Amino acid sequence: MGTHAMTSDFLIVGAGSAGCVMASELIRRQAGSVCVLEAGPSERHPLVSMPFGLVWLMGSTRDWRFKTVPQRNAGNREITVPRGKMVGGSGSINSMVWFRGRMADFDSWDMDGWRGADVSPAFDTLEAAIKPTRFDRAHPLSQAVQGMIGTNTPSPDCESSGLFQHNMTRNKRHSSATAYLRRTKHVKILTGAHVDRLIWAGDRAAGVVLVDGRELRANKGVVLCAGSIASPAILMRSGLGDQSDLAALNIDTRHDMPEIGQNLHDHPGIGLHFQGRGTGHGLEVRQWAKWALSPLNYALFGRGPLASSTCEAGAFFNARGDSATPDVQTHFIPFYLAASGSRYQMKSGYFADVCLCHPKSRGSLRLASANANAAPQIDLGLFNQESDLDTMVHGVTRLRNLLRETDFGTRRGVEFAPGEDVIGEHLKTYIRNHAGTAYHPVGTLRLGGPVTPQLHVKQTERLWVADASIMPQVTSANTNAPSMMIGWKGAEFIASEVA
Repeated sequence: MGTHAMTSDFLIVGAGSAGCVMASELIRRQAGSVCVLEAGPSERHPLVSMPFGLVWLMGSTRDWRFKTVPQRNAGNREITVPRGKMVGGSGSINSMVWFRGRMADFDSWDMDGWRGADVSPAFDTLEAAIKPTRFDRAHPLSQAVQGMIGTNTPSPDCESSGLFQHNMTRNKRHSSATAYLRRTKHVKILTGAHVDRLIWAGDRAAGVVLVDGRELRANKGVVLCAGSIASPAILMRSGLGDQSDLAALNIDTRHDMPEIGQNLHDHPGIGLHFQGRGTGHGLEVRQWAKWALSPLNYALFGRGPLASSTCEAGAFFNARGDSATPDVQTHFIPFYLAASGSRYQMKSGYFADVCLCHPKSRGSLRLASANANAAPQIDLGLFNQESDLDTMVHGVTRLRNLLRETDFGTRRGVEFAPGEDVIGEHLKTYIRNHAGTAYHPVGTLRLGGPVTPQLHVKQTERLWVADASIMPQVTSANTNAPSMMIGWKGAEFIASEVA
């Protein structure tokens, strides 16, 4: 394809959870022609549609495989930050857990058009298309978690536990790529299209330059849906950001916007790891037959461990037990997860974590190089606020008590990491040295900061952002559904503006 060979009304950068919905909705609203640019390959791979496939996809070439800079208050460790690199984005490698979040989350953003009452219709429409369901053949351990608090229906609005809803259909992944993008006619999808920077006509975003040198033009505008890592990085390489940082990389500053890349945060989490013969999905001799037959069982009947999203159940609770409002989410996984929290291993056991719903700590994202192939400097700022660490200590204590009271029967395992005898200051040290995140980075282009409530990048024209980067504060649970909602709302704003 030659220079300037492709022109569309809209260029959408990133075919992730938000971008797929955005593309479909712009077409449905007849806003103009749409081309979606995705740096990675197609999502049409058997491991993507298979729920359990995420075990092998994370850390693969379909993952950006980002890591943080050493976290000063978390053992000086580099933390894994998986991000999907294919059509569907992180929605093609995640565990498909579906939560809107609390409507109070959106009220707290205090932004016109984004309060709970404003976003509820978007969620209603999304759920009619996605049709989230509870996994109907959950592992017995996951089924037992339904009785942890006793509600059977987990909700971030109250202390509760049970089987999670997932965006699955017929025991296959049902992402925004399959529910929206692939069902929409007249959308151009360009894979292997890694965006370097924007093309400017004055302050108007007129197109993009790809890493391979191709230039693509937009008649009506460019929408960044590349996520909390890539979207601010593209803006910085395009001359928007902190002037001193850009100058150090020999990037000409178009507008000095130091807030770009700030406010980065995620749900920090620490896992409790349990082992016990015959407890969860493992590879002991007694389970070899199950695993040997699992591909056939899944292909013919959509059953068996390969049909599992891994994260089948969980809970919401208050860490200190002094409020009815949850501040912790637990994800329960019925197999052994390495104590680092970064890689899956097939051994008998189970895993339950303590994830803070609303962390106070904040980090930032900066460019390491003007080269788009160089990973940015990701600083999550883990435990920059001591209160986050204190809440996690209380959360682990309460989770241990809740698990003791859960009826796992003969499948009850033994906590081997950190171990029940690790308490107090020793537990705090363990958390610093082993905590990770729930892989929900948000906030680097927050509403009211670099981006307006109508999703315009300030000081520019015909340039919008619609992904998790706009969240002023992360929602109370998994961010896949809110990201899709942002794509839907963004299309509503843009279509109305260009009509």
